[in-house]
Amino acid sequence: MGANASGKTEIALELARRLGGEIVSADSKQTYKLMEAGTAKPAGTWTDTPAGKFYLVEGVPYHLVDNLDPRSTYDAGSFVKAAKKLLPEIWARSKVPIMAGGTGMYIQAYWNGMDDLPASDPTLRQQLTALAETGGKLALYAELQALDPEAARRIPPGNVQRVMRAIEITRLAGKPASQLWTGRFFDSLPAHDGKFVFIKWAKELLAERVKRRTATRFEEWAAETRALLEKGYADDCPGLKTLGYPQMLDYLAGRINKPEAIRLITAASMAYAKRQNTWFARYRNALKLELNKYEDYDPAALAEKIINA
Repeated sequence: MGANASGKTEIALELARRLGGEIVSADSKQTYKLMEAGTAKPAGTWTDTPAGKFYLVEGVPYHLVDNLDPRSTYDAGSFVKAAKKLLPEIWARSKVPIMAGGTGMYIQAYWNGMDDLPASDPTLRQQLTALAETGGKLALYAELQALDPEAARRIPPGNVQRVMRAIEITRLAGKPASQLWTGRFFDSLPAHDGKFVFIKWAKELLAERVKRRTATRFEEWAAETRALLEKGYADDCPGLKTLGYPQMLDYLAGRINKPEAIRLITAASMAYAKRQNTWFARYRNALKLELNKYEDYDPAALAEKIINA
């Protein structure tokens, strides 16, 4: 576990090589096809193997990435359903499953269960999408504030998908979504089921890593986003609402220039990283690996430390 740009993929690959493992991605963005640079998806290829067709990264099967159309919705329930099917299959191949990602809700939902919430309603979701399109995200947020002030306090206005889901739950259940969120086991993970590791970078170093990664991949990211639009993907489809893509769309539309786009993407990424770190720090039984200087990041040494902990 760790914030975006914390190096989880490299460490997971090192663990996989040492343990004979397969990786299960707990990432809400890398599951989308045609989106590589903007999601920092690990470079791999779909390959036929005796056990099936897998996305291989440096020879290691990497599951739940590059398998979903950007128009599709992917949420914690989708992740849990897929992961609960995958992990027994990995064990059956005498491999070690290694879950790696930064989407805290997915990890929480898999290991500690999910609240019993009403399923998404397509008609209601269309109505909320229309509200967001006509009135903007602040109009959507105002709707949530009126229906469930506590949920509005806990969800950032810019997180349109979560705002929509909270409104949807409230309307369908007939009571505030915040009353249905139990937050059970929120301060720990079930230690008997696995070993949990939190990669925690010093804030200023993480910010530099995020900025450098954004700048390095910017032109490739712009090209792949432009290609998505040319293929007919709407700029409000679920894939293009993920972290950094709204700012990239503004850049492509000429509303902001490249330096401003890099600045805004970095700022959004760091705001998200702050929430990620706050979430993972609550797990008291996780092994925290603190990286306070660049030299601390040695995937091979960190993998050994995790194995021996």
